[in-house]
Amino acid sequence: MLLSLLAMRRLPPRDIGRTIFLLLGTYLTARYFFWRTFTTLTYYDFFSYVGAILLYLAELFAITLYLLGIFVNIKPLRRPVTPLPTDPRKLPSVDIMVPSYNEPPDMLEVTLLAALQVRYPPEKLRVYLLDDGGSAQKRNDADPGRAAAAVLRHQKLRALCERIGVHYHTREKNEHAKAGNVNAALKLTHGDLILMLDADHVPTVDILEKTVGPFAHDDQLFLVQTPHFFINPDPIEKQNLKIFGRMPSENEMFYSVIQHGLDFWNASFFCGSAAVLRRSHLEAAGGMSCSTITEDAETSLVLHARGLNSAYIDHPMISGLQPETYTDFVAQRLRWAQGMVQIFVLKNPLLNRGLKFWQRLGYLGSSFFWFFGYARVVFLLAPAAYLLFGLRVYDANLREFIAYAIPHLIASMLVSDYLFGKVRWAFVSELYEIMQSLFALPAVFRVLLNPHAPKFLVTPKGEQVSEDFISSLSGPFYAIYGATLIALGAGVFRYFNYPFERDTIYITMSWELINLILLNASIGALLESRQRRVSPRIDADLSGQLLFDGHPPLDCRIDDLSDNGAQLLVDKAAFAPIDRLSGAQMLVYNVALRKMSKLHIKIANSRELDDGTVLLGAAFAHESPLEKSDAVALAHGDSERWLRFLQKRGLRQGILKSFVVMLMLGTKYAGVHFRIIFEIAIDAVAAAYAGIARRVRLDTRRRDRRDRRASILADVVTRLEKRAVTARE
Repeated sequence: MLLSLLAMRRLPPRDIGRTIFLLLGTYLTARYFFWRTFTTLTYYDFFSYVGAILLYLAELFAITLYLLGIFVNIKPLRRPVTPLPTDPRKLPSVDIMVPSYNEPPDMLEVTLLAALQVRYPPEKLRVYLLDDGGSAQKRNDADPGRAAAAVLRHQKLRALCERIGVHYHTREKNEHAKAGNVNAALKLTHGDLILMLDADHVPTVDILEKTVGPFAHDDQLFLVQTPHFFINPDPIEKQNLKIFGRMPSENEMFYSVIQHGLDFWNASFFCGSAAVLRRSHLEAAGGMSCSTITEDAETSLVLHARGLNSAYIDHPMISGLQPETYTDFVAQRLRWAQGMVQIFVLKNPLLNRGLKFWQRLGYLGSSFFWFFGYARVVFLLAPAAYLLFGLRVYDANLREFIAYAIPHLIASMLVSDYLFGKVRWAFVSELYEIMQSLFALPAVFRVLLNPHAPKFLVTPKGEQVSEDFISSLSGPFYAIYGATLIALGAGVFRYFNYPFERDTIYITMSWELINLILLNASIGALLESRQRRVSPRIDADLSGQLLFDGHPPLDCRIDDLSDNGAQLLVDKAAFAPIDRLSGAQMLVYNVALRKMSKLHIKIANSRELDDGTVLLGAAFAHESPLEKSDAVALAHGDSERWLRFLQKRGLRQGILKSFVVMLMLGTKYAGVHFRIIFEIAIDAVAAAYAGIARRVRLDTRRRDRRDRRASILADVVTRLEKRAVTARE
């Protein structure tokens, strides 16, 4: 069967071949699970049995999620883009809503300018900023400082909206977070459709051209969701491990595969942004749902339960920002985890009568996934339970393990590679789950104790990190890492002193070594890299011209680009005569706007390259609002640019090659991490020694002064005694 899987995974993914492949993988897993359930759960002692049950439950979770994943992705649906109606009078009106809470005005201006440039009849399009940070409740806060900040924000954003032509909206009270903000706006707006955008999600000009069409063909359609595309690396894939742009991003598995699978079962759901919703269906359901802190997925579940439909269009049409620091990354993922567990507890898909059976399984997989923290922590600790304490948590000899467990493990990796290999390298999911699990597990446990306790927290975006540093959340990883190393040492001891247990030692030592490789990568990712740019640059390949006063036009190549600046390549010989860099302009064809754009720039730096070119760092120096709009469209408006970027980095890697890459990256950057820890420790010891030396020198000086005073006093006493003797004589 394994040989059949190896042969079939290279065949074209036809329906029948795909089904047979997944059924073979399912059989090998079911075979393992049957053996695991009825053969290996042996009672030796109380603590061993407790550990065995905990491990069994973790495996049961993983296998259940694996089978749900196979079901969801059995036949992914790839929808073509439905064109807009040719008659403009038949086009629905659209409200673009940008909810905001604490995002900076500069970030909001970029998103709003891009929203104003979306291609759609102007009379049928309105753009709204929904400001929850300047509400009446905020402006009248009991704390004068917070109240003043809210008033200032309210004034700035209102002035910004008036200047660029956007409708500003706020509300009296901050009730139900983002969902309440949108629901308040629904009462004051009237568009047939609503394009929802996060504050940092900059839309391309064609987003409505590719998403509005399906609503004309299906009156029961409540949602068209598109993928979230990010132009900056998350804290794990950026300079921590230097894998941004080299491999598919963590979210691509969901948006490039899983959403297609859910779409086949009419279970693709709202992800909070980059989506178009039909107002009438949303209002009929009472607006956005407010029972959980993942109001987007909850709203979709409610509307699907009403018999309505959703659609997924896999074309990146927004450019967003991911959290810059590991702390913010964890905070974001904990909100997702807690919200989806709230859905599992409060609106359990299996018990929701309105959903079809297949929709229940789709939503079950999406919410049940977030219990991964339990399974991942157990998998990290289980081998150490035997190696350190001798607990028999997995009762099998080596021959049984090879006969049942190895085929299951290989089959599951082959199935995962078959389904997700183009968008997820092997062992990357394990790395991301480990990075979240130590914090997700207690957060999920708190939800189970009190499902209504979690509060909606806005994820910080666009932050600047001025210097490299080690994450403050590293402590638990040090503890797990240390326990793993000690367990491996204990395994060597057991190998020589317990020869009759060597089968179990082989299994657990191999397991622990894999844990160590993943922990190495985790430790490497905890070294935070500085990020000084608020607006990240992303690769570009555009030709243009530079215009300098008194010089002929100079051809240039735009190597990377953002809405704040660009990196340019020019010919060294042609650039040499230019002695004045002020007053420069860049002329480039703006693909999104279908016109030439002339942008004022300021050359910040230049560097000669070995190939006879000069690399120029340019910052945009806008002299009019129109220039700013053109720069935003040039940087963010072309969806084909984002598509090319995804295709460039979406290269498949084999399982073994991915493992080697993870091994090398983890070893390298864990070494860097520990070297910095060592340097910090040396500096701390040196500082402590210097402090002790200073105290010793100070004590010495004090003792010397005390001795001198005592000597002077003794001399005075001696003289007085001599005088007294002389006087008596």
